[in-house]
Amino acid sequence: MSKNEFVCDCNCIHEEQVAKAIAAMPESAVLEQLAKFYKMIGDSTRCKILFALSESPMCVCDLANVLSMTKSAISHQLSKMRECNMVRCEKIGKEVYYQLDDHHVSAIFELSLMHIKHHKEEQQ
Repeated sequence: MSKNEFVCDCNCIHEEQVAKAIAAMPESAVLEQLAKFYKMIGDSTRCKILFALSESPMCVCDLANVLSMTKSAISHQLSKMRECNMVRCEKIGKEVYYQLDDHHVSAIFELSLMHIKHHKEEQQ
């Protein structure tokens, strides 16, 4: 396919579709938060953390062991992830356990993973 096959040649505006998209468009602040959320997922280390936490809650020591990283590096990533409401923590005695913030994070991550696997299977 040539690049020009993806360019619209008409000069008309489909007013109904444009009006519908404008009416449904979230506020800029919401879209900025969404972009920040996806930017957080856009890091392979954070993806590994999300995957590990989708299996079960874990402390920093556990995550460091799973990812073969230092506790400091894991803590740094978890701090960023907490700011984006991707993970939350619970202190039990001296240990702090991290888990996915809610089912939305889990669903987004699982759906994204399914999408990637689907396209990978199609290419084989």
